[in-house]
Amino acid sequence: MSDAPLAELREATLDCVHCGLCLPVCPTYRETGSETSSPRGRIYLMRAIAEGRAALGPLLAEEAYLCLGCRACETACPSGVRFGRLLEGARAEVERAGLRSGPAKRVETLALRALLPRPLRLRLAVDALALVQRLRLDRLARRWLPPRLRELADAAPRVPPRSERRPLPHLVAAQGERRGRVGLFVGCVMPELFGRVHAATVRVLVQNGFDVVVPREQGCCGALHAHAGDPELARELARRNAAAFATARVDAVVVNAAGCGAALREAGAWLPGEGDALADAARDVCEWLDAAGLRPPPGRVEGRVCYDDPCHLVHGQGVRDAPRRLLAAIPGLELARHEDPSSCCGAAGIYNLTHPAMSRAVLERKMRSLAAADPDWIASGNPGCLMQLASGVAGLGLRAKVVHPIELLDLSYRRGPDAAARRKPAWI
Repeated sequence: MSDAPLAELREATLDCVHCGLCLPVCPTYRETGSETSSPRGRIYLMRAIAEGRAALGPLLAEEAYLCLGCRACETACPSGVRFGRLLEGARAEVERAGLRSGPAKRVETLALRALLPRPLRLRLAVDALALVQRLRLDRLARRWLPPRLRELADAAPRVPPRSERRPLPHLVAAQGERRGRVGLFVGCVMPELFGRVHAATVRVLVQNGFDVVVPREQGCCGALHAHAGDPELARELARRNAAAFATARVDAVVVNAAGCGAALREAGAWLPGEGDALADAARDVCEWLDAAGLRPPPGRVEGRVCYDDPCHLVHGQGVRDAPRRLLAAIPGLELARHEDPSSCCGAAGIYNLTHPAMSRAVLERKMRSLAAADPDWIASGNPGCLMQLASGVAGLGLRAKVVHPIELLDLSYRRGPDAAARRKPAWI
């Protein structure tokens, strides 16, 4: 480690009082029972390296990337340790030292550098995947793939129809009494795999009286790059988004992906001064609608829903109750409890690709809790979580449909008594 990061790392680890309250909420500690694979153990290791009592080597590389970065330890910590920042700093030092190699590193580099920051490449890659799936070549090839590639193929998301992937208009006007103007952050993966969630988000916002602006110059939020020890690229992407929304003249930058929202809220730390306005404006869509006062959704949606907290919403942004209040406002919808709502599902960005065995173990614990509740819907507010939970539902053969909370709100508004007569945006 170089001297400056070394001193910063040591200083940050001193906040830990070794109480152990983080251990029961840590996904990797829950699975392994190993102190080294807990937040407290990782902090011990970071401090030992920072103080010169241990060498920067393979153990830190292994443990820094075995961690899912869920930040549940931050919520449990009585001393306010910012473990997410510590983890990103440690991973950056691991990358500078060149301590990682192998298939996981290659998958990560391909995804984070060659695809996610480059919209055209990403779209072409998704188009290619869609063609493979449509021709069922993935099922055919699976028979001859080696185990590691078979795992990657199984983890590939199903590509939605191109009709769900079309770009949103630059501006959609509010309906009814106008209450404000918001920008919508669209990100990188969401337009390609969850365009339906973006469309539902816009419909719900305009139904609640907000003009919605979608700046064309925005792009990937940089969250996964920061988590992967690449702060330089994360800052570059944050700078682009800060510039894109600087001239939009909006009351808030609304985000429907928890990981992206947490990253935008940290733009001020990544880009002191330059990113402060973006960080101050960023709001999760459920948080924004709840604070603004939701216009009562009129249509009945009969059934039971389990809400599952995305880690970077509940632990990274401190938003826990707002999505539940919005869901409870939908006529006919029962909010059902399950035992493990705020623990990680094992998605963690691309963790399910780089650490499939641990990802599956973490998911299985989550799915046992959801299976016992047996809901009609499972709602969560992050694309990685939606894909991971959907794979868990399919694996167990559960009847639940996995959705974003905003989709259930949208369904209620579209089932209202005046839905047919209400003016609809032309793009819907």
